[in-house]
Amino acid sequence: LVLELAADGVLVFVLLLNAVLGQNGWSVTYTSTHICALKGSTVDIDCSYSYPNDRNRGIMVQERFWFIRNEYYGPVDLRTDPDYSHRIKHRFHEKDCTLRITDLRERDSAEYKFRFITNQSDGSYTGSPGVTLTVTDLQVKRGKSSAHTELQCHSSCDVIDPPSYVWYKNGQKIKEETSSLRVSVGDDDSSYSCAVKGHEGYRSAAVCEKKNNTIFKVTVSPSNEFREGGSVTLTCSSDANPAATYVWYKINGRTPLSEERQLVFSSIQPSDSGQYYCTAVNKLGRKRSEYISINVNYAPKFVSVTVSPSNEFREGGAVTLTCSSDANPAAQYSWYKKNAQKPLSNERQLSFSSIQPSDSGEYYCTAQNKVGRKRSESTSIDVKCGDGYRLGCIRYRCQTGTFETVPVLKRCSNRCLKNEEHKLCPKTSHVQLFFFCKKITMLAFSAAIGHICSHSWLEAVLKQWKKHKLCPETSHV
Repeated sequence: LVLELAADGVLVFVLLLNAVLGQNGWSVTYTSTHICALKGSTVDIDCSYSYPNDRNRGIMVQERFWFIRNEYYGPVDLRTDPDYSHRIKHRFHEKDCTLRITDLRERDSAEYKFRFITNQSDGSYTGSPGVTLTVTDLQVKRGKSSAHTELQCHSSCDVIDPPSYVWYKNGQKIKEETSSLRVSVGDDDSSYSCAVKGHEGYRSAAVCEKKNNTIFKVTVSPSNEFREGGSVTLTCSSDANPAATYVWYKINGRTPLSEERQLVFSSIQPSDSGQYYCTAVNKLGRKRSEYISINVNYAPKFVSVTVSPSNEFREGGAVTLTCSSDANPAAQYSWYKKNAQKPLSNERQLSFSSIQPSDSGEYYCTAQNKVGRKRSESTSIDVKCGDGYRLGCIRYRCQTGTFETVPVLKRCSNRCLKNEEHKLCPKTSHVQLFFFCKKITMLAFSAAIGHICSHSWLEAVLKQWKKHKLCPETSHV
């Protein structure tokens, strides 16, 4: 066997032996009878064929194909095999029958044969035996001693003229060009891989070398998600000689959790969340694994509602209800009013900028994540009425034709007016207070039906008006 470069630059190992298979002018010729190629590469199986050139008989080729297996009805064309159909190309030009296979896989290893069929009853021919293709993967093998590790770049293809190799340490090329590489025990943790020189795109799988001849692997079961109450097992394993003993720790914890190979949580809890690591110890030394993160998911707990302000709720005031919970992952919130099915809000806070008596009732929130859902206790909101009337301002046209800004008192809601103590001026829809039209004239009357309120009540309103300075455009009273 020798090394050969395929037409597209792909490395193959071939046996230089032309195989001419034929009789009476019928033949199939394979350039190589054995080919060894690297996994993932492309290979060309060179082939040509011939048949008697008898013009009187009018021989014509009707069908050409490659196959690796026979069924009861005959050979199976590779083009009909879904595992090959998108990876093979034929060079059927005149009497060329070369086959190209791309993205080689180890299961492609087989004996490949070419067959052609003519329009003659006895005019078909198969090139048998065919070409044996072996697909191999470069591997790094280890040989160990107390002082060093010997790494060997290995392929199952035996060659008379061995190629040069390229070695990689942590993905970076190093200058070794032989099939072996010596690594000293005690070097920094590193990964090593190899490739055939000139074909660096087809590297071997990387192997890791650890200090003190210890190679670690930490596995977690289950590996996807950790839910409260579930069972979780952390397993520490290493390649060490002599065999190592193990100890498990939680980060920032000095006390060992276990001196077994496995750390088992039969019913894991949120308090178990954190980072864990194991150590492996033998007479050559001690080595620590990488950290393994455990994040325990759990349904919302302690769902509660806080209200601001927390003392009393008066009509027209601002009120905010806030929902809180302890959950992992963080919860999504929804707000409901008792006996209502549709949510009022899907935010953490439910806000009333100007709360009304009709908003009175019981409210609760729900907290939900992918693990579960929980509802808070109900919180009662009882909106108290205002003072019967609310101060405001209107524009009023005087008899002189000018306009003045004047203060008014507007009624609270009908619900509030059911309370007799708030009926200050029961016949008015709103009360106009004091204003001036050129002359200093004090008037107090109802804009609706002329009902005049009591003098003492007007004095009280006037004090509130002056205190709150509701209508700054009114210059004086």
